Amino acid sequence: MRSSMTWRTLLVISLLTVWASNASAQDAARGVTERDFIVRNFRFASGESLPALTLHYRTLGRPRRDAAGVVRNAVLILHGTTGSGAQFLTPSFASVLYGPGQPLDTALYYIVLPDGIGHGRSSRPSEGTRTRFPRYTYDDMVDAQHRLLVDGLGVTHLRLVMGTSMGGMHSWVWGERYPGFMDGIVPLASVPTAIVGRNRMLRRMAMDDIRTDPEWRGGDYTTQPPRLRAALQILWLMTSAPLVQHRDAPTRETADSLITAWLDARFRTMDANDMLYAFDASRDYDPEPLLDRITAPVLAINSADDLVNPPELGLMERLMPLVKQGRYVLLPITAETRGHGTHTVASVWSTPFAAFVAVLAQLPVLQ
Repeated sequence: MRSSMTWRTLLVISLLTVWASNASAQDAARGVTERDFIVRNFRFASGESLPALTLHYRTLGRPRRDAAGVVRNAVLILHGTTGSGAQFLTPSFASVLYGPGQPLDTALYYIVLPDGIGHGRSSRPSEGTRTRFPRYTYDDMVDAQHRLLVDGLGVTHLRLVMGTSMGGMHSWVWGERYPGFMDGIVPLASVPTAIVGRNRMLRRMAMDDIRTDPEWRGGDYTTQPPRLRAALQILWLMTSAPLVQHRDAPTRETADSLITAWLDARFRTMDANDMLYAFDASRDYDPEPLLDRITAPVLAINSADDLVNPPELGLMERLMPLVKQGRYVLLPITAETRGHGTHTVASVWSTPFAAFVAVLAQLPVLQ
């Protein structure tokens, strides 16, 4: 058994390494551009500030302007908690959406993929400030994205803002803080109300796993605290789905080896303070009272096997009538859904998404 587990673990790690190498080559072939934008003297909702906030971002396609010089083809896509914009360059997402004739054909659209504050290669606690880094919120993250678009890229209007999980929640916030800035909004795997109940409990457990580790040392650790692994176990539970794991791990040996490989890989790349801050950023998220501010059409998509946003709570059915132009799609559980992670498997939801994009107001003649 032990040799079988070792072999499977090494196979998973090898496949991940090959995928990363191939992904870099595919990014170059797609014409992906990566840059940093510096926001000077960024002030957070807490009153804290940073003299220089770095926002890393990727773009595909090119901006196209109308007769007045306004960019009209920009699409902002926002990632989930502990993720980065790079996740939208994976085949399960990019190969379904960005190609010729596909919903976000990069010959027509200008795709912007930022790393949120505290994530990816943007400014984050792990760069050295640790727990002295400002306690950012979702509002801060959205305001920084707005600065990137307007001040960094010269984009004052979005064709579409969409996001997955945390990025889906950011999409709701975008619609409220900047109504009229976009033609359409597509939040995936999210609910526009305060995070309470089991969702909040899971987040609290992950944060407590880190904070109560003696090796965390108030954030001033020299090596990753061991209980980061326990926090990652919570993250895995939040994003898993029974059908997928039962199919992929039909024996005790495969179940043990696959979860071990996943945890080992994430532990090597995750930082405890970054993860703590990322979960804590949702603490005051609650767009429900201001949903009537959203003027753009909204297509909200969730999946029935999502542990984070379980449909039996009936939240979306209660909240969507508060949105002026809102439609809600609940994807049934199938062999293709991935629980909360269905948000990045674009083939599962590309049909209603393509229809939504097609019925937005026609693009003007662009240069």
